[in-house]
Amino acid sequence: MAKYRDRLPQCEGGLFLTDGGIETTLIFHDGLDLPYFAAFDLLRTAHGRNTLRHYFTRHATIARTDGLGFILESPTWRASPDWAGRIGYSAADLDRANRQAIDLLREVRDDLETTSSPMVISGCVGPRGDGYDPAEVMSVPDALDYHATQIGTFADTAADVITAITMTNVPEAIGVTRAAGEAGMPVVISFTVETDGTLPTGQALDEAISEVDAETDAAPAYFMVNCAHPSHFDRTFADGTPDWLERVGGIRANASRCSHAELDAATELDDGNPVELGGEYRSLLTDYPHIRVLGGCCGTDHRHIEQISQACRAA
Repeated sequence: MAKYRDRLPQCEGGLFLTDGGIETTLIFHDGLDLPYFAAFDLLRTAHGRNTLRHYFTRHATIARTDGLGFILESPTWRASPDWAGRIGYSAADLDRANRQAIDLLREVRDDLETTSSPMVISGCVGPRGDGYDPAEVMSVPDALDYHATQIGTFADTAADVITAITMTNVPEAIGVTRAAGEAGMPVVISFTVETDGTLPTGQALDEAISEVDAETDAAPAYFMVNCAHPSHFDRTFADGTPDWLERVGGIRANASRCSHAELDAATELDDGNPVELGGEYRSLLTDYPHIRVLGGCCGTDHRHIEQISQACRAA
């Protein structure tokens, strides 16, 4: 059922784009109300599905036009039991929504994929708690049990890979990785970092990556960094050693240089400077050419992805 599950093309060379900050785009640019930032809730209506289809088509077309691969990341960051329960979803409703999300991306891939622009479908998993603040850190067994529900659904769809976005702590990342392994799915772990390049728990990024690898026999296909501006982690990368740095295969940076506390308190979107952000991605790619997946997080949209593509293709 999954096209690339046994062979992830982003691990075989070449640049892959992915989308920007879907929730901030839908809220601030499209004027939509997303309860608890739950973009998957749009799948309930034809208008919502068309909005999501337009969003993904717009981003994927950039990759197709530029001859790059694309990761179709499902709008399911909040589509796990606790978050869905808060907005009235039953277990059956949630299973259906996760399946609909992957079906929508499969349709987009069928429409846009070319031989020069392979498109990988990723089942997006978000944290059980807040993506900025790990107020409560689960044990590894609890994290495995919690995330197994959503990951199990994805394993029965056309999803090629699981990507855990905005992981704030290591035990949850290990739990997701083990749940994906039990479901027979490849997995990518993306950590949130603060302005000093550490995880919200205070743990150093290199330690977090090394610990996940040690506890899972290096099961993640690669790691990513997201929900931070490049200026927040460039020094961490510069001081890094190849043993962990070469495990970082993707970047999904924020448009804003603000801290998470400042972003939480903001009432207006800080979308930064797309051209400047593209240049910062180019600098990262020049220094770390093994990084192959490039996308955005909070405040970014198709303009940022266009500039990232333009700058990094030139590099």
